[in-house]
Amino acid sequence: MPERNPPGMLHATWLVARKDLAIEFRTRTAFFSALLFALLGLTIFYFAWDPTAVAAIDLAPGVLWVIFVFSGLLGLQRSFSVEQADRAIDALLAAPVDREAIYLGKALANFLFVAAVQAISLPALALFYNLPVSQAFLPIAGIAVLAAIGIVSVGTMFSSMAVNTRLAELLLPMLALPFFIPIVMAAAVSTSRLLAGRPVADVMPWLRILVAFDLVFVVACTLAFPYTLEE
Repeated sequence: MPERNPPGMLHATWLVARKDLAIEFRTRTAFFSALLFALLGLTIFYFAWDPTAVAAIDLAPGVLWVIFVFSGLLGLQRSFSVEQADRAIDALLAAPVDREAIYLGKALANFLFVAAVQAISLPALALFYNLPVSQAFLPIAGIAVLAAIGIVSVGTMFSSMAVNTRLAELLLPMLALPFFIPIVMAAAVSTSRLLAGRPVADVMPWLRILVAFDLVFVVACTLAFPYTLEE
Protein backbone atom coordinates (compact mmCIF):
# COMPACT_ATOMS: atom_id res chain seq x y z
CA MET A 1 0.00 0.00 0.00
CA PRO A 2 1.28 3.50 -0.73
CA GLU A 3 2.29 5.50 2.30
CA ARG A 4 0.00 8.34 3.22
CA ASN A 5 1.51 11.70 3.89
CA PRO A 6 0.72 13.18 7.31
CA PRO A 7 -1.93 15.91 7.21
CA GLY A 8 -0.82 19.50 6.87
CA MET A 9 -1.24 22.12 9.55
CA LEU A 10 -4.66 23.35 8.44
CA HIS A 11 -6.03 19.86 7.82
CA ALA A 12 -4.72 18.60 11.17
CA THR A 13 -6.21 21.64 12.91
CA TRP A 14 -9.63 20.89 11.41
CA LEU A 15 -9.37 17.18 12.29
CA VAL A 16 -8.67 17.96 15.94
CA ALA A 17 -11.46 20.54 16.06
CA ARG A 18 -13.90 18.16 14.38
CA LYS A 19 -13.04 15.42 16.89
CA ASP A 20 -13.71 17.70 19.86
CA LEU A 21 -16.93 18.99 18.33
CA ALA A 22 -18.10 15.44 17.59
CA ILE A 23 -17.49 14.45 21.22
CA GLU A 24 -19.42 17.47 22.47
CA PHE A 25 -22.22 16.90 19.97
CA ARG A 26 -22.74 13.37 21.28
CA THR A 27 -22.99 14.40 24.93
CA ARG A 28 -23.87 18.12 24.80
CA THR A 29 -23.25 18.27 28.55
CA ALA A 30 -20.71 21.10 28.52
CA PHE A 31 -22.66 23.22 26.04
CA PHE A 32 -25.96 22.91 27.87
CA SER A 33 -24.22 23.52 31.20
CA ALA A 34 -22.58 26.70 29.89
CA LEU A 35 -25.78 27.88 28.23
CA LEU A 36 -27.85 27.19 31.34
CA PHE A 37 -25.28 29.05 33.44
CA ALA A 38 -25.42 32.05 31.10
CA LEU A 39 -29.22 32.21 30.98
CA LEU A 40 -29.54 31.63 34.72
CA GLY A 41 -27.01 34.38 35.38
CA LEU A 42 -28.95 36.78 33.16
CA THR A 43 -32.15 35.89 35.00
CA ILE A 44 -30.65 36.38 38.46
CA PHE A 45 -29.14 39.75 37.54
CA TYR A 46 -32.44 40.80 36.00
CA PHE A 47 -34.50 40.12 39.11
CA ALA A 48 -31.83 41.69 41.35
CA TRP A 49 -31.70 44.82 39.16
CA ASP A 50 -33.30 48.04 40.32
CA PRO A 51 -34.13 50.04 37.17
CA THR A 52 -34.61 53.21 39.21
CA ALA A 53 -31.02 53.05 40.45
CA VAL A 54 -29.08 51.82 37.39
CA ALA A 55 -30.07 52.21 33.76
CA ALA A 56 -30.23 49.03 31.68
CA ILE A 57 -27.65 50.34 29.20
CA ASP A 58 -25.19 50.88 32.06
CA LEU A 59 -25.75 47.50 33.70
CA ALA A 60 -26.18 45.12 30.78
CA PRO A 61 -22.66 45.25 29.22
CA GLY A 62 -20.96 44.32 32.49
CA VAL A 63 -23.45 41.53 33.13
CA LEU A 64 -23.03 40.25 29.59
CA TRP A 65 -19.25 39.97 29.63
CA VAL A 66 -18.92 38.59 33.13
CA ILE A 67 -21.38 35.83 32.20
CA PHE A 68 -19.59 35.17 28.91
CA VAL A 69 -16.25 34.74 30.66
CA PHE A 70 -17.48 32.33 33.30
CA SER A 71 -19.65 30.32 30.94
CA GLY A 72 -16.67 30.12 28.57
CA LEU A 73 -14.54 28.69 31.36
CA LEU A 74 -16.93 25.74 31.60
CA GLY A 75 -16.16 24.88 28.00
CA LEU A 76 -12.45 25.49 28.31
CA GLN A 77 -12.28 23.20 31.32
CA ARG A 78 -13.44 20.23 29.25
CA SER A 79 -11.05 20.98 26.37
CA PHE A 80 -8.41 18.56 27.66
CA SER A 81 -10.16 16.88 30.58
CA VAL A 82 -12.44 15.00 28.16
CA GLU A 83 -9.39 12.98 27.03
CA GLN A 84 -7.95 12.28 30.46
CA ALA A 85 -10.05 9.28 31.50
CA ASP A 86 -8.65 6.91 28.86
CA ARG A 87 -5.44 8.88 28.26
CA ALA A 88 -6.60 9.64 24.74
CA ILE A 89 -4.27 12.62 24.81
CA ASP A 90 -1.34 10.18 24.51
CA ALA A 91 -2.69 8.87 21.22
CA LEU A 92 -3.23 12.43 20.02
CA LEU A 93 0.34 13.37 20.86
CA ALA A 94 1.60 10.26 19.07
CA ALA A 95 -0.26 11.18 15.88
CA PRO A 96 1.89 12.46 13.00
CA VAL A 97 0.71 16.06 13.36
CA ASP A 98 2.37 19.18 14.67
CA ARG A 99 1.58 19.95 18.27
CA GLU A 100 0.76 23.47 17.23
CA ALA A 101 -2.07 21.96 15.16
CA ILE A 102 -3.40 20.26 18.30
CA TYR A 103 -3.55 23.61 20.06
CA LEU A 104 -5.15 25.40 17.10
CA GLY A 105 -7.70 22.61 16.64
CA LYS A 106 -8.75 22.68 20.26
CA ALA A 107 -8.82 26.48 20.23
CA LEU A 108 -11.04 26.41 17.14
CA ALA A 109 -13.45 23.96 18.79
CA ASN A 110 -13.50 26.12 21.93
CA PHE A 111 -14.13 29.24 19.83
CA LEU A 112 -17.16 27.65 18.18
CA PHE A 113 -18.36 26.52 21.63
CA VAL A 114 -18.09 30.03 23.09
CA ALA A 115 -19.57 31.63 19.97
CA ALA A 116 -22.60 29.33 20.16
CA VAL A 117 -23.21 30.36 23.78
CA GLN A 118 -22.83 34.02 22.80
CA ALA A 119 -25.23 33.65 19.87
CA ILE A 120 -28.01 32.60 22.24
CA SER A 121 -27.12 34.73 25.26
CA LEU A 122 -26.85 38.06 23.43
CA PRO A 123 -30.48 38.03 22.13
CA ALA A 124 -31.59 36.86 25.57
CA LEU A 125 -29.83 39.85 27.16
CA ALA A 126 -31.48 42.23 24.71
CA LEU A 127 -34.88 40.70 25.51
CA PHE A 128 -34.42 40.82 29.29
CA TYR A 129 -33.19 44.41 29.42
CA ASN A 130 -35.06 45.75 26.38
CA LEU A 131 -31.84 46.96 24.79
CA PRO A 132 -31.65 48.79 21.45
CA VAL A 133 -29.28 46.31 19.80
CA SER A 134 -30.72 46.38 16.29
CA GLN A 135 -28.63 49.34 15.11
CA ALA A 136 -25.43 48.19 16.80
CA PHE A 137 -25.87 44.44 16.31
CA LEU A 138 -23.08 43.91 13.76
CA PRO A 139 -20.44 45.93 15.71
CA ILE A 140 -21.36 44.14 18.94
CA ALA A 141 -21.18 40.79 17.14
CA GLY A 142 -17.71 41.75 15.91
CA ILE A 143 -16.68 42.62 19.47
CA ALA A 144 -18.01 39.26 20.64
CA VAL A 145 -15.92 37.46 18.01
CA LEU A 146 -12.74 39.36 18.94
CA ALA A 147 -13.33 38.76 22.64
CA ALA A 148 -14.04 35.06 22.08
CA ILE A 149 -10.75 34.66 20.17
CA GLY A 150 -8.83 36.19 23.05
CA ILE A 151 -10.62 34.12 25.67
CA VAL A 152 -10.09 30.79 23.93
CA SER A 153 -6.48 31.50 22.94
CA VAL A 154 -5.46 32.05 26.55
CA GLY A 155 -7.95 29.62 28.07
CA THR A 156 -6.97 26.68 25.84
CA MET A 157 -3.32 27.21 26.74
CA PHE A 158 -3.97 27.25 30.47
CA SER A 159 -6.39 24.35 30.21
CA SER A 160 -3.56 22.18 28.87
CA MET A 161 -1.38 23.26 31.79
CA ALA A 162 -3.98 22.73 34.51
CA VAL A 163 -5.55 19.47 33.35
CA ASN A 164 -2.94 17.21 34.97
CA THR A 165 -3.11 18.94 38.34
CA ARG A 166 -5.23 17.78 41.24
CA LEU A 167 -7.12 21.09 41.44
CA ALA A 168 -7.63 21.73 37.73
CA GLU A 169 -11.12 23.22 38.23
CA LEU A 170 -9.65 25.83 40.58
CA LEU A 171 -6.32 26.37 38.86
CA LEU A 172 -7.70 27.20 35.41
CA PRO A 173 -9.74 30.24 36.58
CA MET A 174 -6.85 31.42 38.76
CA LEU A 175 -4.45 31.32 35.81
CA ALA A 176 -6.79 32.60 33.10
CA LEU A 177 -8.92 35.28 34.76
CA PRO A 178 -6.11 37.87 35.18
CA PHE A 179 -5.47 37.63 31.44
CA PHE A 180 -9.17 38.06 30.71
CA ILE A 181 -9.29 41.48 32.39
CA PRO A 182 -8.17 43.47 29.30
CA ILE A 183 -10.67 41.56 27.17
CA VAL A 184 -13.61 42.14 29.52
CA MET A 185 -12.69 45.80 30.04
CA ALA A 186 -12.36 46.58 26.32
CA ALA A 187 -15.43 44.57 25.33
CA ALA A 188 -17.66 45.98 28.09
CA VAL A 189 -16.71 49.61 27.42
CA SER A 190 -17.15 49.16 23.66
CA THR A 191 -20.53 47.46 24.09
CA SER A 192 -21.73 50.14 26.50
CA ARG A 193 -20.81 52.96 24.13
CA LEU A 194 -22.39 51.29 21.12
CA LEU A 195 -25.62 50.66 23.02
CA ALA A 196 -25.63 54.33 24.02
CA GLY A 197 -25.70 55.26 20.33
CA ARG A 198 -22.04 56.22 19.92
CA PRO A 199 -20.48 55.68 16.47
CA VAL A 200 -18.09 52.82 15.84
CA ALA A 201 -15.21 55.31 15.46
CA ASP A 202 -15.67 56.21 19.13
CA VAL A 203 -14.76 52.67 20.25
CA MET A 204 -11.89 52.07 17.82
CA PRO A 205 -9.18 52.47 20.53
CA TRP A 206 -10.79 49.64 22.52
CA LEU A 207 -11.18 47.51 19.40
CA ARG A 208 -7.47 47.96 18.70
CA ILE A 209 -6.76 46.61 22.18
CA LEU A 210 -8.83 43.52 21.43
CA VAL A 211 -7.16 42.98 18.06
CA ALA A 212 -3.67 43.46 19.52
CA PHE A 213 -4.45 41.07 22.38
CA ASP A 214 -5.70 38.43 19.94
CA LEU A 215 -2.69 38.70 17.64
CA VAL A 216 -0.15 38.57 20.47
CA PHE A 217 -1.69 35.72 22.42
CA VAL A 218 -2.74 33.53 19.50
CA VAL A 219 0.84 33.57 18.22
CA ALA A 220 2.46 33.32 21.66
CA CYS A 221 0.22 30.49 22.89
CA THR A 222 0.60 28.55 19.64
CA LEU A 223 4.39 28.68 19.93
CA ALA A 224 4.42 27.93 23.66
CA PHE A 225 1.88 25.10 23.62
CA PRO A 226 4.29 22.25 22.67
CA TYR A 227 6.38 22.99 25.77
CA THR A 228 3.38 22.65 28.09
CA LEU A 229 3.03 19.00 27.11
CA GLU A 230 6.55 17.98 28.05
CA GLU A 231 6.74 15.64 30.99
